[in-house]
Amino acid sequence: MNTIEIESLADLEKLESSFKFEDLIEYETTYQAIRSSTNKRPHKNAISFFLTGDDYASPHNVTYGILLKRITQTANFFNALGLGNEDVVAFILPNLPETHYVIWGGEAACQVMAINPLLEPSQIRDLINSAGAKAVVTMNPMSEMDLWEKLESELPNLQTVEHVIGVDIAHYVNGLKGVAAKAIQYMKRSRIKMPNAINYHRFLSSIRRENSDHLNFSRNITSQTVSSLFCTGGTTGLPRIARRTHQNELANSLSVQITNGERISEDKVILGGLPLFHVNGALVTGLTPLSVGATIVMATPQGYRGQNVIPLFWDIIAFFKINAFSAVPTVYSALMNYPTDGRDLSSLEVGICGAAPMPVETFKSFQKKTGIKILEGYGCTEGTCVSSLNPFHGEQKIGSIGLRIPFQDMKVIEINDNKIARDCETDEIGALVVKGPNVFLGYQLEHQNKGLWVTDENSERWLNTGDLARQDADGYFWLTGRKKELIVRSGHNIEPKLIEEAMCKHPAINIAAAVGKPDQHAGEVPVCYVQVEANSNVSKLELMNFAANEIPEKAAVPKDIYLVDELPLTAIGKVFKPQLEMQEIEKCIASLAVRELPGEPIDIEVNQDSKHGILATVKFNNGDQAIRESFSKKLGEYTFKSACV
Repeated sequence: MNTIEIESLADLEKLESSFKFEDLIEYETTYQAIRSSTNKRPHKNAISFFLTGDDYASPHNVTYGILLKRITQTANFFNALGLGNEDVVAFILPNLPETHYVIWGGEAACQVMAINPLLEPSQIRDLINSAGAKAVVTMNPMSEMDLWEKLESELPNLQTVEHVIGVDIAHYVNGLKGVAAKAIQYMKRSRIKMPNAINYHRFLSSIRRENSDHLNFSRNITSQTVSSLFCTGGTTGLPRIARRTHQNELANSLSVQITNGERISEDKVILGGLPLFHVNGALVTGLTPLSVGATIVMATPQGYRGQNVIPLFWDIIAFFKINAFSAVPTVYSALMNYPTDGRDLSSLEVGICGAAPMPVETFKSFQKKTGIKILEGYGCTEGTCVSSLNPFHGEQKIGSIGLRIPFQDMKVIEINDNKIARDCETDEIGALVVKGPNVFLGYQLEHQNKGLWVTDENSERWLNTGDLARQDADGYFWLTGRKKELIVRSGHNIEPKLIEEAMCKHPAINIAAAVGKPDQHAGEVPVCYVQVEANSNVSKLELMNFAANEIPEKAAVPKDIYLVDELPLTAIGKVFKPQLEMQEIEKCIASLAVRELPGEPIDIEVNQDSKHGILATVKFNNGDQAIRESFSKKLGEYTFKSACV
């Protein structure tokens, strides 16, 4: 199919009427897609990897030929361990070339499960046991890395694990330091001791004994064959495990390719800074560029969080002549602190933003300062990754999540008893639902699927994303709220329930309600409202200390705790969190006004708006237009909707 430049919804619909999506899907598995891509360009560079930002000029390169060999060997190794269609290999890894070998080799042989390395040991244990993983891949013990220690502490409690596979990192250390690093790695690895029921394997030495030319096994792949298990619903708390198929991933990757046109093609270089345990990292900066023959620059094991990646970001862009990157809003905000002067950024065509809402002012300021176009989009793990995106060639609506991707339906509806009662009118807020070949099978635990699906008049099933949105007259979608109440901190999802259940263990607390507090840098940070026992003399300090000790994930520990006599309730007695969220927005604006508008009288109103969801309106008592515009710009640095009048 020739490249089509999509400018509008009409272009997208014309494309869909011209092709059958089934005819565009060429492969049954992700392995076949990567193998086909490799056969066209075996000597081309597939991956450039460096350990720290300071090392970017001396990367470790992996050609497509070597990549395919390692993926094939990994698949054959997993198969030799007895892993098949229904078996799971979990990985707890940072971003390394080996992580790609494990993901795509794992999908070729069995089911691969991604686990966030930042989780606590008990959370990692619970996820592995919940999925019934037979094998786990993680880092071998090494200085300044704690992944082995996290897993080791829980080995006796892993119910189904038969194999633990350790990945070395020392061979990526350059020069004389590399010699020392290998010695340290060898010493630490030699001390590994495993429980009797679990076998240890060293990853690279194990896969190198396997055939690299072809898979030693065959599989019957259907539309229901699970390829991967990705965790969703919170990077804190025990996440739900999403079951995705090869067809889900291939379909979403193809839609992303079509949507971006020439932005993702063989001659492009894509920066990979998002973690590979996250669907965006694995698909947008993983499977998609590998399928078309692009080069991926893997910026350190920690991605954007790696040492000196952000300070040297523009140098990295210029050195590799990077064409596109995908990042969360906090990355764009951090990059504003580093000038682009003197760097040749002519190769850079676009930055993609997702995982959390982009503050309008950050959006405008970044584009003005760098001249780089940002495309804001939307997606979820349940929809594989991407569900909508602002068109590169079309109108860019700041604050919108764009048009739906090709061959996936997406609309805003009113729900009644898990059925679509009606489609919402233009700009009317409703539930955001999607349907298409990218939509997953469901969660691993059946009870978690309750309320996940809604059916239309033809009994077809739609995914209820849990988000509230509206669709404008041009077909662009706009998020207006989140029914699922997740607190999104720097792109990481925090389950309020995790905070609330921990806080309710305190004997003085009757009810707890966690919500997001607006934050210029992180988007949101968690705070908690607690209703305490009558006559209790518990202090805020005591509760803050209690939270720090009881909540296992540091990112979820509340930044503030408010003791209240009563929490706002709905008519049926549930905590009405929108009121708490509106209070946090009002307090945020009031605090900002004290700093930015000393002595300036203003009125703040935060209400639920029929078009924008929660809307903050700031009314000025004088008519100074310059003051209003300046304060409006400051408010634009936050993710909530606001207006100055």
